[in-house]
Amino acid sequence: MAEIWEDWGSLAYLGVFLWAFLEGETFVIAAAAVGSATGLIDPWMLMIAAWLGSFCGDQCWFYLGWKFGPRLLEKRPKARKAFERAAVLLHKYGTGFILSFRFLYGIRNVAAAACGMAGLSYRRFAILNFIGAGVWAASFVAAGWFLGALFGPENIFWAIGGIAFSVLGFFLLRWWWRRRRRAAVQPT
Repeated sequence: MAEIWEDWGSLAYLGVFLWAFLEGETFVIAAAAVGSATGLIDPWMLMIAAWLGSFCGDQCWFYLGWKFGPRLLEKRPKARKAFERAAVLLHKYGTGFILSFRFLYGIRNVAAAACGMAGLSYRRFAILNFIGAGVWAASFVAAGWFLGALFGPENIFWAIGGIAFSVLGFFLLRWWWRRRRRAAVQPT
């Protein structure tokens, strides 16, 4: 990660923008941790790049949901369940959902499109999306910066790998547990 900033300089922030446009948090946390440990990355520029990338990506998804929503679901039937979960949460929590959907695993990528399909006004979504993207970017940059300061430059890659392995292990264990419970409930 440090090599990216050494080789690309300020253009690396464009990479953060693009990464946050598409997905984001792991790259933002890793970049912040490396920045904290090495001093090569400006946390404010990192936060702004992640903020704007996340905002623009979700605005794009909102537009696609507003313009092509039902047709998108026809072409991607597997996404229907995530869209339905997002729609339920949107109707139940409204503003709170728009401000926080980036933090909800499994629906982040479809939540903005679901907001567009639900008929929210573009202006309301844009304002709340801008605030939510800022909170998201600030929190993940801060988390990464804290990890980088906590573990130091010599241990940061092991720490990030250990955290990633633990998260992966958690989701695999949850998947296994749910599969096992479903099998126990099904009649034989």
